[in-house]
Amino acid sequence: MTFSNPPQNTRSGFVSIVGLTNVGKSTLMNALVGSKISIVSHKVQTTRQRVLGICVREKTQIVFVDTPGYFKPQKRLDRAMVSSALTAPKDGDITVVLVDPLASHFEHHLELIERISFRADQPVVLVINKIDLVSKPDLLEKIDAFTKAHNFTEVFLISALRKEGLEGLMNYVTKALPEGAWLYPEDQMTDMPVRLLAAEMTREKIYKYLHQELPYAVHVETEQWERFENGDVKISQIIHVARDSQKGIVLGKGGQQVKKIGEEARHEIAEMLGQKVHLKIHVRVTKNWADNKENFEVMGLDFNA
Repeated sequence: MTFSNPPQNTRSGFVSIVGLTNVGKSTLMNALVGSKISIVSHKVQTTRQRVLGICVREKTQIVFVDTPGYFKPQKRLDRAMVSSALTAPKDGDITVVLVDPLASHFEHHLELIERISFRADQPVVLVINKIDLVSKPDLLEKIDAFTKAHNFTEVFLISALRKEGLEGLMNYVTKALPEGAWLYPEDQMTDMPVRLLAAEMTREKIYKYLHQELPYAVHVETEQWERFENGDVKISQIIHVARDSQKGIVLGKGGQQVKKIGEEARHEIAEMLGQKVHLKIHVRVTKNWADNKENFEVMGLDFNA
């Protein structure tokens, strides 16, 4: 690990972002980091593993941790995702509890706050998102309910999508993280391997076009990655689905659906890499992929959770 000109008197640390599904955790992290690190979708349970987004502000290196959303688990993958979300704060320096005041199941927010494994010495910040969509009386009522549920260190009101109210949150985090050396090279923005990041980008496009028709438990695997002398990259990916009927949905009539998914994914991967990308996608029926221990390990999840 090298740094070109490491500053003196630095701060660094981990900021865990936790919340229910679809409250805007990935949108918030991407906005704070200033680059797309975590995929975003209207589909619930989109984020499956902890995703790090790294940024430097003044002399502080902030490592944001986007966690899977909290929900009622039913299957093994569900349990592993929820376990990851609940335990993430134990390893961090600051916890951001992100809430949506418009959520229909308000009591689930309070349940999450009760179940998170906070450390006694850890600052816990309440961040209320989507404030541009809620009336002031309703907002004040929700703030009162949340602050009664936990003694939060600070409360911030934001709109992650509009990037409003983020400056105050960033100022707080920059000063509240502990003194210490930076943990990653100054130009690194995530710890996610590029092959996995490319697979996530393709999965996002699947959700974009098929979120109504397809269960969330679709899996994208980057099978091959080949670099050519001219700088081009050839990538081969497999979209794993559980049933033949789902394979037909992903392929679309005459293969047009998967072609559209591949074109958008290819463009975004090429933009990320700064290189020309040739993307080949296959769709495969893999009935029990969510029960494969190796897949959990790739995602950084506990198979036995």
